[in-house]
Amino acid sequence: MKKTVAAALASAAILSSVSASASELVEQEFSVPGFADFLAIDGDTVWTTNDGRVEQWSTEGKLAATPMPRPCGTMAVGYGSLWVANCPDANLYRIDLDTAEVQTIIETGIANPKGETNVVEGAGSIWVPSAATGQIARIDPASNTVIASVTVDPGTFYLAYGFDALWAVSSDGQTLQKIDPATNEVVGKVSLGKQPGFLAAGEGGVWVQEQGDGTVARVDPETMELVGRIKVGENLIYGDIDVGGGAVWLRTTDDQTFAKIDPATMQVVTRAGAAAGSGALRYTDAGIWTSAHDNQTLSWWSEPAAAAEE
Repeated sequence: MKKTVAAALASAAILSSVSASASELVEQEFSVPGFADFLAIDGDTVWTTNDGRVEQWSTEGKLAATPMPRPCGTMAVGYGSLWVANCPDANLYRIDLDTAEVQTIIETGIANPKGETNVVEGAGSIWVPSAATGQIARIDPASNTVIASVTVDPGTFYLAYGFDALWAVSSDGQTLQKIDPATNEVVGKVSLGKQPGFLAAGEGGVWVQEQGDGTVARVDPETMELVGRIKVGENLIYGDIDVGGGAVWLRTTDDQTFAKIDPATMQVVTRAGAAAGSGALRYTDAGIWTSAHDNQTLSWWSEPAAAAEE
């Protein structure tokens, strides 16, 4: 999609206003052949989905790789394992974090076989969008079995856990749904903007990419009211979002690699890196991991002092 002149000028003005903040981060880039995409943090390392495998990386390089048909969507880390959706067979792989070996494969169903989806951990369980008609599977990690199925809006592919609740977005229905893990039922719902997608819960709100509008929506987790929006760009197709360190972190496709949002001021305070196409982002206390599958790279972003020590 081509930008209008007005949109381009507005974007340039925003970039200029925060360029000083972006210069505080140093990028360490790694060549990753294939299609490095979704990320999950495991201590000082990161796991990424790739073509026919998942890989574990650190700032020293690749540590491990586990073959699987086609890993897809965001992954979950918990109970000594990496939990990865496998799109072609509509199942869930459980991979040992220490050995990188497949422990078991669980038949769950995958709601979006195209791969834009989430696997998340919370309330002692692993949660997977399991049917496009509107179902989320709840897996018990002790037994590796589906112990409940939550009925949600059709087209619910995106999940996050936080504030003692499971949060689910239907892009088709343009809704955010709050699910009580005590009852496995939807207990609240709010309407969203165009093409909502990935979300994160924390830093005072539930934050949802409104990908078609180029905005991030903030929802109060208690009142279920939409309390604000931040305009980031012309669109947010297709990026990623995370929270931590008092900020909201947004992987973008246009204008920059990622943006940092201050939840107190509801403003973009940092835009870092050149536009790098689609990819993922995960926050850690020491720095930020991003992927750029079109460039076949992973990047580690940290402050100069931290980068110099590595």
